[in-house]
Amino acid sequence: MHGLSTTEMVMIFSVLGIAFLGLGYALFLRRQVLGEDAGTSEMQRVWGYIREGAEAYLDQQRRRILPLIGILTFVLFASAWVVQPSAEAVQEFGEQARIWVAFGRAGAFIMGAFFSMMVGRWGMRMAIQGNVRVAAAAAHLSFGDALRIAYRAGTITGMLTDGLGLLGGTLIFLIYGKAAPDALLGFGFGGTLLALFMRVGGGIYTKAADVGADLVGKVEAGIPEDDPRNAAVIADLVGDNVGDCAGMAADIFESYEVTIVSALILGLALVAQTGQLKWIVFPLVVRGIGVFSSIIGTYFVRAVGKTRNAMTAINRGFYTSALISIIGFGLLAFLYMHEWRAFASTMAGIILAIIIDELTKYFTDWRYAPVQEIARSTQTGSATTILSGLASGYESSVWAILVIAATILAAVLIYWGQGFTFVLYGVAMTGIGMLTLTGNNVAMDSYGPIADNANGIGEMVGFDEDAHQIMAELDAVGNTTKAITKGVAIGSAVIAAVSLFGSFITDVQKVDPTALTHGIRVSEPMVFIGSE
Repeated sequence: MHGLSTTEMVMIFSVLGIAFLGLGYALFLRRQVLGEDAGTSEMQRVWGYIREGAEAYLDQQRRRILPLIGILTFVLFASAWVVQPSAEAVQEFGEQARIWVAFGRAGAFIMGAFFSMMVGRWGMRMAIQGNVRVAAAAAHLSFGDALRIAYRAGTITGMLTDGLGLLGGTLIFLIYGKAAPDALLGFGFGGTLLALFMRVGGGIYTKAADVGADLVGKVEAGIPEDDPRNAAVIADLVGDNVGDCAGMAADIFESYEVTIVSALILGLALVAQTGQLKWIVFPLVVRGIGVFSSIIGTYFVRAVGKTRNAMTAINRGFYTSALISIIGFGLLAFLYMHEWRAFASTMAGIILAIIIDELTKYFTDWRYAPVQEIARSTQTGSATTILSGLASGYESSVWAILVIAATILAAVLIYWGQGFTFVLYGVAMTGIGMLTLTGNNVAMDSYGPIADNANGIGEMVGFDEDAHQIMAELDAVGNTTKAITKGVAIGSAVIAAVSLFGSFITDVQKVDPTALTHGIRVSEPMVFIGSE
């Protein structure tokens, strides 16, 4: 890209290298996981049913999505003749600007959709490969090995999310330079489209299979959960993967894409105002630091000694990655950006991720009061159990809303007085900071269905009491980690929405400065959180 210094070019290509490092690490973990013991023939028989069901779901989904992708690709290509290329595109490509923009929008859309599909499909396949190996480790009475395999199988999905998201944004920036917004919107749209199908479709499948299996087994037939006599159990186990693994991974990948897209668009707007390219280099390097820190954090997730606390081990990896990221952001902000605001905004995002993590853990972990209260309410019947659960859920939502609003307010105050575009950039960087730990968060989410499926396999083949206890402990933690990831996904989506509103307004006002200046402007962060 024109105007980048030698140091900045080295930084950008280093980010590209880190993206490939993340993907390479995913392949390395895949080889490790597949090298583990896959269990007895009976375990593999049950596992084979789960794999067949998951592949059938993925095939049906792909057949319905591909025609829509083809139609929208043509529409985006043709849009270059409806909407004039930006001034930056004309400056970069001259008379060929329109054709460059057309191919950029369509190509980036395909890339975003394809990357999102890869994250969901490959991540889910590795989760399924991991679950039988976790069950085998539990059968050998090794809590540490079962935890390690489950988390590292989940980390493969996390590294795919990190690596592909960073790779797409960096490639578009390197090819299109200041005209990148024309293509970045297509990249974000592609990821969003696939996330919609995979998250909503997978979520509906998950709940339908889960409730159906429980109705048939527990209510009608009076048999335990995951009993091999219940044919719907396999659909239930498949549903855990398509909803909580493939669907959630695609959802977080979409937020990952959208935040980098909005940050780069707003960064390019600041380049036009200040003449400094650091505003678009900074978000990419921050993401690169996040990928690196997630890789390091993986090795801190292990059982220490004879302790059997999976949540403590997972938290150790999460907080190690957070600490490495904070140090990296600080060095980057003060040595390259030469200002504290960039560091403060990304730091606010990391703090939000940590608070969401702790809040969700408090309301969903069996060691804390809310879950214990719900358990006690079961002694007086189903009505009090439902009321107690709903009350805890509503209370947790209130705290989450307050924390997210406070974080957006903090981002506004950090850049207060610097101008509207700076404020929006600060909000976008808060989202970037929050999703710095995407590798860890997606690993935690995928860990849930892996442990759940492994427990189901153990139930169906008849584990002994000691092996069953190991799987029950891992499965219980998996329910908490899945809930934590949902909180992070929702929080990041809110911040991404504010950033996208702002980047849309910024782009439109380049053409017409008076456009969208009236009415209730949700693109204003203070309006969005209800402070004005």
